[in-house]
Formats: sequence, C-alpha cells, structure tokens
Amino acid sequence: MRHKQNSRAGVTLIELLVVIVIVAAFGAVAVIRFWPFADKGKVTAAQSQVAVLTEALQTYHLANGRFPTQEEGLAALRPLLQKDLGNDPWGNPYVYKYPGEHGDDPDVICYGADGKPGGTGNDADIVSWK
Repeated sequence: MRHKQNSRAGVTLIELLVVIVIVAAFGAVAVIRFWPFADKGKVTAAQSQVAVLTEALQTYHLANGRFPTQEEGLAALRPLLQKDLGNDPWGNPYVYKYPGEHGDDPDVICYGADGKPGGTGNDADIVSWK
C-alpha cells in the first residue's frame, strides 16, 4: 500500500510574495492614515512638559526666593522633578531664558519639530507664557 504523495504540500514562492505584498500594502495604508496623530502626540507631550517645567520653576522660586540663573538653567530643577524630562519630543533641548522676555517669570521654549524659532504647524514654538 503506497500513499500518493501530495505535490501541493507546501506554499509556493509566488503565494508567499502575494501575502507579503498584501501585508505591506495594509501597513502602508495604516502608517499614512495614522502618521498625523503621532505628530499631534508630540505637540501635546511638549505642551505638557513645558507646563511641568513652568510649575517646577514656580516651586523653585517659592523654595529659594529666586528663579534659577541663566547659567543654572533648567538643570537646577532636577531635585524637584520626579524624572528628568531631558529633551523635547523631537530630541532638541528646551530653551530657558531668565530674565524672561514676557514678564517677570522666566521663559521656557520648545521650538517644535524643526528646532528653530518661529514656524507653523508642527514647527510652531511651544512657549510658557501663552
């Protein structure tokens, strides 16, 4: 009793390539459709981090009777923060200006995706005084 061998036991290279192309097409559509939400998330994260730094500056001022000098910068806030915020979501350092140009408080600035002053959309500055 011999068993007949099935010549279609595996997957052909063509079938495998078709499946890979279909999966890649779905992946490309998903990335294109949801990419703008990633940028909005970075903007929201930067706004939140600027707010946290501003609050920490106020706490520093209450504890020390002054704001950190320009030389001390935001590094003076490390003992007040639960975790080091480091750079903005685009990898650029936050800008600290004291004395600030917009009132008595210091200015904290995130220059957005382009890392340069000014800009619109994702490149717009995120600032502590607005």
